Amino acid sequence: MRWYLIHCKPRQEKLALLNLARQGYECYLPMLRQEKFRQETLRAEDEPLFPRYLFIRLGEGERAKSWSPIRSTKGVSRLVCFGVEYANVDDALIEQLRAREASIQAAPEPLFKPGERVRLVETPFSGIEGVYQMADGERRAMLLINILSKPVIVRVSPGSLRKAS
Repeated sequence: MRWYLIHCKPRQEKLALLNLARQGYECYLPMLRQEKFRQETLRAEDEPLFPRYLFIRLGEGERAKSWSPIRSTKGVSRLVCFGVEYANVDDALIEQLRAREASIQAAPEPLFKPGERVRLVETPFSGIEGVYQMADGERRAMLLINILSKPVIVRVSPGSLRKAS
């Protein structure tokens, strides 16, 4: 049995995973915990590590489970091919991904990192850029801005920050 790569429909990786598992296929969707803004609050959510892709373990030969139902599964776009060969993935890579996922799942990846340039989008400092310093509790963030040529620490809601382009 070997691992292969499935291309999913947009934002339907979890649906494809669920439907393939119901059909008896062994699948793997590596996830990454990240901070996201939802309804004005900062929440940790699981996001696919490789958006629109998941791994499936399939056998070859007459005894193997049929590959034909995969293409018509809800959420699945297609099996990834290179020419006439299906894209297969080494077992060692899957094991490394699983080990890495287990080691980083405890703490979500922060939305803003210390030292990163951010822009304020809410008054009274709307449009001003600063340097993100750190989270100050769950509902506040500290950043450094220049006012009258002096660095000033400001505490604001993380919802009022955007990454500077």
